[in-house]
Amino acid sequence: MNKKRFSFSLFSILFLVAGCFNSEKITGTEENLDDKKYIPLPKEVKSPKDNPITPEKITLGKLLFFDPILSGNRDVACATCHHPDNGYAEFRDISIGVNGKGLGSKRVFNKPNDIPFVKRNAHTILNTAYNGITVAGEYDPEQAPMFWDDRVQSLEKQALEPILALEEMRGRQYSKESILDEIINRLKKNSEYQELFEIAFGKKNSITSINLSKALASFERSLITNNSRFDQYLSGDKNAISLAEKEGFNLFKKVGCVECHSGPMFSDYKMHVLSVPENEKLTASDGSLDGDFSFRTPSLRNLRLTAPYMHNGSKKDLQKVLEFYEDIASGKSQNPNVTDHQLDSLVKKISIKVKDMAPIISFLNTLNETNFDKEVVDAVPSGLPVGGLIN
Repeated sequence: MNKKRFSFSLFSILFLVAGCFNSEKITGTEENLDDKKYIPLPKEVKSPKDNPITPEKITLGKLLFFDPILSGNRDVACATCHHPDNGYAEFRDISIGVNGKGLGSKRVFNKPNDIPFVKRNAHTILNTAYNGITVAGEYDPEQAPMFWDDRVQSLEKQALEPILALEEMRGRQYSKESILDEIINRLKKNSEYQELFEIAFGKKNSITSINLSKALASFERSLITNNSRFDQYLSGDKNAISLAEKEGFNLFKKVGCVECHSGPMFSDYKMHVLSVPENEKLTASDGSLDGDFSFRTPSLRNLRLTAPYMHNGSKKDLQKVLEFYEDIASGKSQNPNVTDHQLDSLVKKISIKVKDMAPIISFLNTLNETNFDKEVVDAVPSGLPVGGLIN
């Protein structure tokens, strides 16, 4: 069997950091605000009781992640829109899935084409293992909120959703009702996948849609960055960030960002209506799951790797994001489909000014970390192009 073995030791070193060590006052014009809302990311990653993480599941999940065998037309893999070269996100506003070629900003549709754009910006997969984590560092992997519209909980349930979506991985050849059966049949016909599933799940005939989701979720849980300079600072190294970055942190809290971007992942994981302008590439307005234009607060970690920003990628850089918040703080909607009174009440608590933006962006850079698994597998069991048609 021709496959790569991947070492994994993330979960054998340290235990969950349960306390907040940030007791030092930050140098700045104001005293600290809401410091208890920030602790380092835990060193331990939890997994559901029915899907304990193992090196074998991670190895299998990684191969599946890069294998376009999971798409209807065999041309798209999970890695197509979540490639390690792009921080497991994508340097695009909204994604091109089925019937596309190229990677990131260079990706285009093939011609002819009748597949729509994916209507949302591709979240990074880095640290999704911690989704739903509270300011106290508590989280339940079985209830972890996923997607911009919070439509499913847990990485296991999230893993199958792109396969079911027409514009992401399914395409027009198969119906939503039939695509998973088709994918499972393909995997069952592959002797290498038969062996890999048996090794990962401990018995023969283990290729099922449930185990497919468990393997993908296990690999995704291995993609964490919990040792940023800011994590080091909160863990006691007061020199891990500069005085200017500490001032930016102080301003971040003072101007109101803390109202939604709190906790170890800098997200309250709640839904908010912010009236982000529509993406002109879309033929219809995106009203989120319930039509109320609410979207989940994203994490602020690794922002350097995940531009452009907002749920539809309409803001190309952090300066534009902060300018947007400055504009809506007056309570005036920026989207004609969202009325002023629909705006989240927390918007009015934002008091950001142009002079605050550079220090805040400087602070946000302390949340970046590049120490994660960037390895692309040499080959996948299907023999198809690794990562889909990206070259």
